[in-house]
Amino acid sequence: MRADVILLAIAPVFFVMALGYGAGRLRVVDNRQVGSLNTLVMSFALPASMFVATASAPRSEMLAQWPLVALLGAVMLAAFLGWYLLAPASRADASMQALTIAFPNFAGVGLPIAAAVAGPAGAVPVAVGLAAGSLLVSPLALLLVEMNMPGRESAAAPGARILAALRRSLSKPVVLAPALGILLSLLRVPIGPVIGASLELIGTAAAGVALFLTGLILSGQAFRLDWRIVGATALADIVRPGVTALFVWLLPVPADIARMAILLAAVPSGFFGILFAVDYRLDSTAAGSMVLASSVLSIATLGVVILVLFPH
Repeated sequence: MRADVILLAIAPVFFVMALGYGAGRLRVVDNRQVGSLNTLVMSFALPASMFVATASAPRSEMLAQWPLVALLGAVMLAAFLGWYLLAPASRADASMQALTIAFPNFAGVGLPIAAAVAGPAGAVPVAVGLAAGSLLVSPLALLLVEMNMPGRESAAAPGARILAALRRSLSKPVVLAPALGILLSLLRVPIGPVIGASLELIGTAAAGVALFLTGLILSGQAFRLDWRIVGATALADIVRPGVTALFVWLLPVPADIARMAILLAAVPSGFFGILFAVDYRLDSTAAGSMVLASSVLSIATLGVVILVLFPH
């Protein structure tokens, strides 16, 4: 793949993210009130896009994605648990930081990058990766927050807190939509051209608005650079895709699945940790700094991954 093609894949992604960052810093858009944009992305545009991508995929193509789900799920869980157990922070803050590091920004960066290198078919691996992270990592992070928040011990029994955390995570549209789409694909239930076209109309806004939202959120976060941010950035942008590459080298994974797994593992840290940290009134500055540093470094690391894995 020539340098101009790599630039074409990466430059629009970070241009739109920088646009959102600039809009927030210049107060063109209020970066302290991102609730409406977040709802648009996470409850409408992205679920619609992911549902159509998965539901319209042939059953054989969906079944072929199980190695990708296993690989990304294992890598995300390993990154999450590694940071959660070793981070010198409160257990609640550590869980939000671990979520930030472990769960890549599939919504904002993964979707347009995959589409640029793999065409429309790239949406399916992104959707199943998003579903895997939403079903595995997000519930675990919310569960650990609920179990470790001060004052929660007397508020409800442990079993009730566990169920509340699972219910909160698994009931989100961004989790339900790809899961339902995968089920319909496996059952060979067609969604029909009218439903597909209707959902695609709002779904086409997902990638661009998610990127703008990422930049907008980052513009409202104070940036600090310390060894934790450096370590988190290295873990997200270098170790995570490196471990994924090791797995696909050791295991009998189809070449196309292996390439997409490494590409998606190289996507920078996502913003779920920031949103949940703000919601729980935890330290969102650390998560924001991790996302910003990871996003900047990924300009180089994603370029290298695309050059090596998609040379034509």
